[in-house]
Amino acid sequence: MQIRSAADCRWDCASFGEVMLRFDPGEGRVRNSREFRVWEGGGEYNVARALKKGFGLRSTVVTALPKNDLGWLVEDLIGQGGVDMSHLIWRPFDGIGRETRVGLNFTERGFGVRPALGVSDRGHSAASQIRPGEVNWEKLFGEEGVRWFHTGGIFAALASNTAEAVIEAVEVAHRYGTVVSYDLNYRASLWKSQGGQEAARRVNRSIAPNVDVMIGNEEDFTACLGFTVEGLDEHISAIDPANFRKMIETACREFPNFKVAATTLRNAKTATLNDWSAILWTEGQFYSSMLRENLEIFDRVGGGDGFASGLAYAFLSDKGPQAAVDYGAAHGALAMTTPGDTSMVRVEEVEAAMKGKGARVIR
Repeated sequence: MQIRSAADCRWDCASFGEVMLRFDPGEGRVRNSREFRVWEGGGEYNVARALKKGFGLRSTVVTALPKNDLGWLVEDLIGQGGVDMSHLIWRPFDGIGRETRVGLNFTERGFGVRPALGVSDRGHSAASQIRPGEVNWEKLFGEEGVRWFHTGGIFAALASNTAEAVIEAVEVAHRYGTVVSYDLNYRASLWKSQGGQEAARRVNRSIAPNVDVMIGNEEDFTACLGFTVEGLDEHISAIDPANFRKMIETACREFPNFKVAATTLRNAKTATLNDWSAILWTEGQFYSSMLRENLEIFDRVGGGDGFASGLAYAFLSDKGPQAAVDYGAAHGALAMTTPGDTSMVRVEEVEAAMKGKGARVIR
């Protein structure tokens, strides 16, 4: 996989997607909480933020916000993460949010036998209105230069126009030699109003030919790209990598442009105890991270984004595929030890976790 030189590019990473406000009821439940903590987050943005804040790389985000106090709140939160906003689209506010608004995501963490729960309220959001031709991709990828571009299936599922905008973006990125990573992240609830699984496959199969790094588990590859594996038992534990290996070998025969395919492997024993690892394919070889049994989860949201950003960091730093899956798995595990969608760790902590240094108090 050829990655553009840092000297030739203004940005190490650019992400394209919606940045929402997450309302977190803490230890309580969304349905009866009287107070919430507020975080910013989004599957695509989380990767750019982690690469900036945790790994020290240069990141920018392409998204849209309304010109009101909630939009400015998101702007302030993004600013705290250090991600550049020069490609942010501001939309006029109509006074009520009927035409444009900030997307909201109410998420409770879960505990024990009670799983985590997410309730989205993101209709008519500013980012969901982004259309082809609205973003100057030639300027971003051609004039400024980007080494790694990350987007995903959650943003593509918001509306037919966001899907078209993603297709436009990855085509231009590919033309300028930018590595394109894409997290399939299948969400049946999002695709429901867009035509269901048939539409998901049509859209994602249009995006896939311009993707270098495809991220997703066997459910994602089946729902989004239409691949199935003969004899696959849906009740087999997701911690078994055999299913992923078969799926990837099938997918890469059809999409030889995939330079890397990767996924986390999670066995959720309870909401707070998971077995956790990851697997990565490149150049016909598979690489696996260590298995972390009974990993204690504080807040599982953002674990997959933590994996994607750790993987990207390792490749951008020319550390190779084994390091990529190790950085990704360790960073994803650490991201789930803190509240909110975004990572709160630094690269030194990721490397300590990779070495198995344990959790003794640091004084």
